[in-house]
Amino acid sequence: MVEKRQGKYYLTTPVSAEDIKDIRIGDIAFLSGTLVTGRDDVHRRVVREGMTSPYDYRDGAIFHAGPIIKEKPGDNKLISVGPTSSIRMEADEADFIKMTGVRVLVGKGGMGLKTSAACKEYKTIHCVFVGGCAVSAASHVEKIEGDAFWRELGMPECEWVFKVKEFGPLIVSIDTEGNNMFMENKAYYASNREACEVPIIDSVKNYLVID
Repeated sequence: MVEKRQGKYYLTTPVSAEDIKDIRIGDIAFLSGTLVTGRDDVHRRVVREGMTSPYDYRDGAIFHAGPIIKEKPGDNKLISVGPTSSIRMEADEADFIKMTGVRVLVGKGGMGLKTSAACKEYKTIHCVFVGGCAVSAASHVEKIEGDAFWRELGMPECEWVFKVKEFGPLIVSIDTEGNNMFMENKAYYASNREACEVPIIDSVKNYLVID
């Protein structure tokens, strides 16, 4: 489900390909519903070991994050949940998208060409949650749904199921057309490096005695 208000997208899981077809890189989104943590070990199990996740990601959202949780039987309390650099999942993300049907990826920083291609083929988006705001992220989690899946992986690596309300703001970095904001910006600045360096060098000369 999607709603657009004042130029921002408000997504609620489950999210369909139709819901996100008009969203483009640079857009701002907020997510409500269910958000499940999963990073390196979860991807490895699904993609490389052929294990089926206990959680069904189809039309859902995954958060590349390792939460800190104060555990108490029947009453787990989330302390913080900072995003992990999504590029760590680049080697496995395309296959993970294909195998699980996940619709929304959330993490820190950008991802590469393989993920961009998979987002285009399977109609998925990647969104960035700003790093360094782990406590703020936790404030958008209304509750932890039961115990974690694959608990034996340890607190930061297992799958915690969060009920979230307007989790964000999220910056869309890869859209369903395969556009990749981080890679496009990198190419742009690389192509304009020479033009940018000259004014910087000239400005330095103004403060130095150079004959």
